[in-house]
Amino acid sequence: MTPPSATTRRTGQDLYQRAKRRIPGGTQLLSKRPEMFLPDNWPAYYSRAEGCTVWDLDDRPFVDFTSCGIGCCLLGYADPTVNAAVTARIAHGSMCTLNTSDELTLAELLCAIHPWAEKVRYARAGGEAMSIAVRIARAATRRDKIALCGYHGWSDWYLAANLGETGALNGHLLPGLDPAGVPAALRGTALPFHYNQIAELEAIVAAHPGELAAIVMEPMRHDFPRDGFLEKIRALADEAGAVLIFDEITAGWRSHHGGIHLTLGVAPDLAVFAKALSNGFPMAAIIGRGPVMEAAQQTFVSSTYWTESIGPAAALATLRKLPQVDAVGRIRATGEATRAGWRRLGARHGFALKIGGLPALATFAFDAGDDSRALMTLFTQEMLAHGFLANGVFYPTAAHTPANVENYLQAAGQVFAWLRERADRGEVRTALQGPVAHAGFARLT
Repeated sequence: MTPPSATTRRTGQDLYQRAKRRIPGGTQLLSKRPEMFLPDNWPAYYSRAEGCTVWDLDDRPFVDFTSCGIGCCLLGYADPTVNAAVTARIAHGSMCTLNTSDELTLAELLCAIHPWAEKVRYARAGGEAMSIAVRIARAATRRDKIALCGYHGWSDWYLAANLGETGALNGHLLPGLDPAGVPAALRGTALPFHYNQIAELEAIVAAHPGELAAIVMEPMRHDFPRDGFLEKIRALADEAGAVLIFDEITAGWRSHHGGIHLTLGVAPDLAVFAKALSNGFPMAAIIGRGPVMEAAQQTFVSSTYWTESIGPAAALATLRKLPQVDAVGRIRATGEATRAGWRRLGARHGFALKIGGLPALATFAFDAGDDSRALMTLFTQEMLAHGFLANGVFYPTAAHTPANVENYLQAAGQVFAWLRERADRGEVRTALQGPVAHAGFARLT
């Protein structure tokens, strides 16, 4: 079988090589770093995006079957309804000395969707919103220590878990997070435990009586809670007098309108949303119980651009449209069809695959020992030649159609067959046109 033909147009990569000399780390977000996908050959930059299609700087279209804007755009890229709300807001001025009334409208909508919540504060990005939530919890409890589970961003309070034991966070999505620059005095303030391992949190609570300000976790990402895990978490938080914070930045709105915790029967004290809240426009919200949220008035939490009006306008348009188009149902169907296709292709071509996640946060990986990551990099390389951005992570959007999935799986079938030949001949690594993709955080040269 002849491998798909590769293009020689490289405007994006040429620009990226220049960018690495000017921008430490190459990009502002690790998850968009080309080395995470296809070193030396990923398009790197886009000129426009619409629906689920992205055009690179050479005007080549690619259908996006990756994380789709890192999970931001549930309605698809450049959704006309959200864009119209934003452009109308821009036309009337996106910022001035006064506040936008959309802040209150959005707060009331968020509390209506989440009956357990009474008050809302805003930010514009997930990492800073998590820092606000942790600050509020510390102010409310007058305590310092945080028990945490999962990935929660780049801030000092989180990376402090890797002080002294640099691999403490390796099992929480991203390995290799270096805490360089995090004050050594924060050592011992961030205490990680693993999902569904309630004994680990019980040990933390027992070892730090009266010291925990918060228990911070994603209520669900890839695994379902087992044996009453979340109910036990809630009980431990109450017992310890700690604020329970649910990070819904990744899972929020994808599997259920309002966040996946609404389907799991356990309410937190605070919940944090960003990403999909506003379909690609910067916006984040911290919602919570009144007494805890009031602590925001005891500590200084304030920023000029948290008051601009584009974010709230985009969020209102997004949250109103999501149920109108049954985004949750469409996303679930797309994810289920794609996961089923991966299973068929793996069985047909003799590849052991690890398929995980929810349909709305679908993942697969090759289970081939030392060749696993090389196979995924080669899959990305050859799918690119077929007109798809593809790797082992797929966050569907409402813009993906059954035809998109069918075309993707047809192309993936051809690539899997070609990969089988390369694997049988021991040519997986020699077939790569560049290095193997990075697995986590690493310094670039």
